[in-house]
Amino acid sequence: MLSREDNERACRIGPGTPMGNLFREYWLPALLSSELPAPDADPVRVLLLGEKLIAFRDTNGGVGLLANNCPHRGASLFFGRNEECGLRCVYHGWKFDPAGNCIDMPNEPAESDFRTKVKATAYPTQERGGIVWAYLGPRPEPPPLPDIEATALPAETLSVGAVQRECNWLQALEGDIDTSHFGFLHFGATDPESVEPDTFQFYTLKDRSPRYAVLDADYGATYGAYRPAQPGLLYWRIAHFLFPCWTMIPTGVLGLQKIARAWVPMDDEHTMFFTVSPKPAVDPDHARPYPRKIPLVGPLLPNTSDWYGRFRLANNPTNDYHIDRGMQRRGEDYTGIRGIFDQDQAVTESMGPVYDRSTEHLGSSDAMVIRVRRRLLGAADELAAHGTVPYSVDHPAVYRQRSGGVFLPEGADWWAATAALRTAYLDHPELDPTLARL
Repeated sequence: MLSREDNERACRIGPGTPMGNLFREYWLPALLSSELPAPDADPVRVLLLGEKLIAFRDTNGGVGLLANNCPHRGASLFFGRNEECGLRCVYHGWKFDPAGNCIDMPNEPAESDFRTKVKATAYPTQERGGIVWAYLGPRPEPPPLPDIEATALPAETLSVGAVQRECNWLQALEGDIDTSHFGFLHFGATDPESVEPDTFQFYTLKDRSPRYAVLDADYGATYGAYRPAQPGLLYWRIAHFLFPCWTMIPTGVLGLQKIARAWVPMDDEHTMFFTVSPKPAVDPDHARPYPRKIPLVGPLLPNTSDWYGRFRLANNPTNDYHIDRGMQRRGEDYTGIRGIFDQDQAVTESMGPVYDRSTEHLGSSDAMVIRVRRRLLGAADELAAHGTVPYSVDHPAVYRQRSGGVFLPEGADWWAATAALRTAYLDHPELDPTLARL
């Protein structure tokens, strides 16, 4: 459990808060590149770390991210005209480039130099991995982007998506670093004898209470959850938390899986989840994607232009996530909710917008959750007290990690034995991807 005071410090991310200041030391995903499909496309409202921002792609293809309010008299730049390399406020015609410079002030006399004295709040952006990244921090020269392998994949091989979750970022993220729920929430109704023998899923379902090893790392924290497999072997699920809000989950084969997931705070009570990975593998015998008994994510509602209108699940609190009690009672699905992500969404949103962790009761299966909270609060405190940023801010190479499952001999040093498999950008053609088929 956390004290109410620590819970507030961990969850609140607005300007000037300890955790908000920590987040602002890093580049963060702000929106998908596809949301700005062409030069001079319509602007997009973006809520990020409690700040209302307007994103636009200028005539040259660059992305600007400006504060919502025009610095003249506060009209929203969302209504601006995106034209000729700038966003023009429709109230009085003031025009700003992606860096926030006022490049035209047509309601002032031609001889006036007032426009040179006015600047809109603007944040640096970069594009990589189908994502527009933003830096909201204090440095005149931002740190490097984290070297996350999934975001460096060729565009034609990349799968990138986003889903909004109506709860605080930390309770959303904690579901990703909690491996024991997999055998209940997602596959609680599945009998191990009904899946392919000697696969990762078979051993996950055969023993639903793994043991844990948890370690600190330069990038954040890591865990290995292990359970018995074939005689003399253990099945390990190895996954990571990476500052400030990234996870790498253990669902694939360690050494082959390239995945990264970011839980980016929109504000204290809303989170935008970004996921980046290769496009789904194809079964060479049948030339089709590997089948899944449960869809990863249910349908999304059409995006709207309001602050909370992007990437919302159709299964949501207003319809009880379309839970099917009959399917639940018949044992066809543990939850009765269709969609693995939808199931995660239902349980984390059901905790409320910001869960009071002073009331919880943690067990041994929560070891990684406890460690990550400790790492986050420790990093925020170090920044507040001494101005010290985590090592990962300025060392992008620490993000070169992979996660996933692996069979290891009993008694093996799991950390040393998996060093090569955990290292990004290495090829392992000897590994069998079908071990992780769902």
